[in-house]
This record gives sequence, structure tokens and C-alpha cells, in this order.
Amino acid sequence: MEAARTWIEPVVAGAQIASSFYDTALLMVVRNHYNKTINHQQAFCNSSTDDAMQRAISNFYIIYNVIMGITPLLFAYILAKIGDKTSRKVTICVPLLGYLLSRMFLLFIILWEWPIEVMFGSAALNGLTGWFTTYWAGVMAWASLCSSERKRSLRLIIIEMVYGLAGFVGSLVSGHIFVNLNIANREGTILVCCSSGCYAFCFLYSMFVLRTPEEDNCSETTPLLKDTNNTTVQVNSVNVSTYVSPSKLILVTMFTSAILFNISFTAADDVINVFVLKAPLSWGPVDVGYGNAAAYLTYITSFLGVLILNPCMGDLTLIIIGIISFSSGLMIMAFVSCTYMYYVARIIMMFSQIPTPTIRSVISKQIQGSSYGKVFVVLQLAIEIVAVSASAGFNKLYQATLDWYSGFSFIVFGTLGFLSIIPIGPLVIHDNDTEN
Repeated sequence: MEAARTWIEPVVAGAQIASSFYDTALLMVVRNHYNKTINHQQAFCNSSTDDAMQRAISNFYIIYNVIMGITPLLFAYILAKIGDKTSRKVTICVPLLGYLLSRMFLLFIILWEWPIEVMFGSAALNGLTGWFTTYWAGVMAWASLCSSERKRSLRLIIIEMVYGLAGFVGSLVSGHIFVNLNIANREGTILVCCSSGCYAFCFLYSMFVLRTPEEDNCSETTPLLKDTNNTTVQVNSVNVSTYVSPSKLILVTMFTSAILFNISFTAADDVINVFVLKAPLSWGPVDVGYGNAAAYLTYITSFLGVLILNPCMGDLTLIIIGIISFSSGLMIMAFVSCTYMYYVARIIMMFSQIPTPTIRSVISKQIQGSSYGKVFVVLQLAIEIVAVSASAGFNKLYQATLDWYSGFSFIVFGTLGFLSIIPIGPLVIHDNDTEN
């Protein structure tokens, strides 16, 4: 029972259900806001109104995501250092409290009709408490400490699978809750309340139930201590081995590939959310929930992929398979003209969640456990800074090509995804040569 208290999965599941509720609610509230505003201000024909609303929603998310991505820059690293030195709960509890407080702003907008721009303040508050940058780095550090090197890739993808399964369930019901359960005919009230309730549960669970993992009883391997003669000594053992410094080449390669891949991933995710609202798909709340659920299913299929392929394939090969799966799906997404084609693209992307957790696993094997928090936060910060900056440009690209070919941006994202294979290509070749 005590060992179960170190499991981070209940927090991951609860927080992701809350996030999936919030994401659907925010998108629908933003759409309804700009739909009313545009129809009130201008007497456009339907197609012009549709394009104007697409640009308005896209511009909102550009500002919202930039604020969310930039504000954690300083605080995320500080929280990570505090977590490494004191308690790893810091990097989980503080962001969860930020999520709880900041996302209640959406409820105030729904109930009291506050300006939609209030959500920019919500994004800033969320960022100042570390946001996903700190939270997910903390989760990955926690899981890494509770796994051996041999099983770490599987352990991290299990966390991703729990994340995706929770998101799938939350997204599946979020649209129905948004439409059917409301207070005073205010769409989204119950959905946002459910989201806040889940965040409150996760925060309280993390504070009072979750027990901090200790390397000596969570991991299958014995912790290593570095002595002054540049050697490592196994605790409770007389064996002494030469200390091997982390490979800078592998770290740089993994960072580069992760950043390139996540630029493509983040930009595509942002554009898809807006793309499905316009013709020819023209999705409502229920369809948006189903579409998000299909996206979260890729976490489950990616987990199964690692579970089946990991015994016979190395980490680097798994990363490449995941990148190819994601990028190929984006190429199909570029030609989506009806709902079933969207789901075909999602099926092709079934292994798209493999690359990032596997890259983290490779990185964790090059560093000592005491540095997990800082290194994972630096990686997440690098991903967020570059991805958010690029996402703003890619959203503008999507707006510019709306009248010409709205799927063109997906071709660009897919190409960028394929390019993320290049940095790790030499490592795969080197591994194959070594085995031969």
C-alpha cells in the first residue's frame, strides 16, 4: 500500500481529464464569442463570416499560447532546482495549484460575461506557476526515479498512455456535458466546474497522499555516487567502476530532434483545433470532443507499440517509427474534406506519441538522477520556447492560405516532422554498425 502512494498515475489521469474538459470548453466559448461579435459587427455572407471567425479564433490562440509559453521561462527552472534540492512535489503541486486558480477564469467569463481577453491574464497566471513545462518535467522526473534503465522507456510511455486514456475519456464526454448540462442556460458552466473539481482533487492528492519517491526503494538499480577521483561507487556494494561522463553528442542530438518534432506537433495541434470548426467539417461541441478523443487514442496505440516493439527494437528505432507515423498522418490531414478522412489521418498517426517520451528516456540514461528535474525542465523549456514562437508563425501561415488551400500548412508541418529524423539518423547507423 505504501508503494502505491508513490504512483503518479492518479494525478496524471485526473489532471488530464480536467484539461480535456477545459480545452473543449475554451474552444467552444471562444468560438461562440467571436461568432456573436462578427455577426453583430458585419453583415457578411456565410463563407466570409466563416473565414473571419477562423482568423479571429486563430489570433486569439496565438496570443494565448505565446503568453502561456513565455511566462514560465524563469519560474520553471527555479521550481525545478527547488524540487531537485528539497521535494519533487514542488514541481507537481505548484503547477496544479496554478491550473486550478487560472482556469476558473473561464467560469467567470461564462457566468458574468467578462471580456474574452481575461483569458490572457489566466494564461499569464498559469505560466507564472510553472504551467505544463514544470508539471510534466516533474512527472517525468518522478517516473524516471521509479524505474530501471532497462524498463524506463516502457515506464515513461505507460505514463503517456495513462495521460492519453484520461484525455480520451474526458474528451469523449466533454462535448455532451457542454451542450446538455448547464446552469442558467450558460453553456459550459458544468463542464468548467468539473474541470476545476478534478484539478482540486489532483492538488490535494499530491499534497497529502502522494509520497515522494526515493531512488533506493523505487528504482530497480542502486543509486550511484560520484567520488572525488572521478569514479562511481555503488551504495551498499564494494564494487567500484569508472565513471562515464554523459555523451554530449547524444544529448545535443536528442534535444534537437525533440525540438524539431515538437514544433511540428504543437503547430499541427493548434491549427487542427481551428481547422475542424470550418467547412467542410464544421464541427460542433460533440464532434470536437470525439475528435479530441481520437487524438488521445494515439497515446494508447503508442503504448501498445512500445510494449510490442521494445523487446526487439532499440529506442532510436522506436523514435523514428513514431516520427514517420505522425508526419505521414499530417500529410493525409492536408487533404481531409470529410469527417471520416480526419479519422483515417488519426489512425495513421497511431504511433505519434512514441518519440518524445522515448527521447526523454534516452536523455535520462545519460545523466544522474539528481539532475532529472533540471534537465527535463530545460528540455521542456526549449521545446516550449521554440514551438510557441514557431506556432505563431504557422498560425499566420494557416490564415494566409485559408482562401487558397487550407490544408497546405499540414504539408509544411509534416515535412518538418520528417526533418526531425535527420539529427538521430547517424546515431541509428552507428548503433547498427556496432551490433554488426
